[in-house]
Amino acid sequence: MLAAVAGLVWYFTRPEPVAVKLHTVDTGLVASTVANTRVGTIKACRRAYLAPALGGQVASLTVKEGDRVTKNQLLMVVWNDDLKAQVDLQVAEAKTLTARAEQACLIAEGAEREAARLLKLQRRKNIVSEETVDLAVTDAQAKRAACKAAHAAIRVNKARIAAARAELERTIVRAPFNGVVAEVNAELGEFVTPSPPGIPTLPAIDLLDVSCLYVSAPIDEVDAPAIHPGMKASVTLDAFPDQHRSGLVSRIAPYVLDREKQARTVEVEVKLADPNDLRGLLPGYSADLEILLESRDNVLRIPTEAVLDGNRVLVYHPDAPLSERRITIGLSNWNYTEVLSGLEKGEEIVVSIGKEGVEAGAYAIAEPDG
Repeated sequence: MLAAVAGLVWYFTRPEPVAVKLHTVDTGLVASTVANTRVGTIKACRRAYLAPALGGQVASLTVKEGDRVTKNQLLMVVWNDDLKAQVDLQVAEAKTLTARAEQACLIAEGAEREAARLLKLQRRKNIVSEETVDLAVTDAQAKRAACKAAHAAIRVNKARIAAARAELERTIVRAPFNGVVAEVNAELGEFVTPSPPGIPTLPAIDLLDVSCLYVSAPIDEVDAPAIHPGMKASVTLDAFPDQHRSGLVSRIAPYVLDREKQARTVEVEVKLADPNDLRGLLPGYSADLEILLESRDNVLRIPTEAVLDGNRVLVYHPDAPLSERRITIGLSNWNYTEVLSGLEKGEEIVVSIGKEGVEAGAYAIAEPDG
């Protein structure tokens, strides 16, 4: 009788159970990942800041911002009429030198035939003096040398033409690759100059290759040693919060950045692997990385948010207080943690561990789904 009364008193005076969110221990995929410490940036694999090698007045500007261009397409020309005239002069001189070489070689051939006739007459009939033959042979040799000199002059002229054309090309800006014109900092008729050494200036044309993009982001120095080129990564962007894009680690910086003394980082680059993921992306977008270090499928797992400090969880049993249990964990990420021991499949644990009143020994009831 006393026991029954005591039970009724305890039942009506016990603390109100706290409503908790529960999770049933099950199996699935768990991946170990690392993420960037500060926001990363989408960058183009190739970017060229273009300007003419020679300064001058802009005579032609064939593109505007946003234009798509192909490799070797003409983009801009500065005034170069004087250099064009030099090329034309050298080309005209080439024709003259060619004619002179032809004339010199014909004269040499004639002199060689005459020397050969005189030598033959001297040997057969001895009616031509040796001195005459010697003079004829020397003259033929001299004229043959003049022929060779004329051809050498042609080769020199060709080199001058190449040099003049190279100098002319320094006034022309062409696209080094297929891309999109991001910025134009020149106007028709204004003067542009190359950047002096050590003094950067705005490029006349900024060209981007948006067919290849990558994310550059800082990773904590503690996590960096586990990262290797070729690892898979997931990329998320503030501009497209509901989309995940795939990539591969393409580069790990060979040094540690110490701009912030308390948070030293290593710059890691992830190249976007799927061409479909490039659609709608622009260089300069902010992006975050999650690099996959290791993954295991069909393992016992629980939500990471359910794990207390010291690898402890709160286990739920109907009509009994919450109990604390220590577990051994394996791989872990923001979403799931692998359980190596301490729990069994089908057991229920508390997920809402930060809620007031949720602790070992407290009575709890399951929150309704939804």
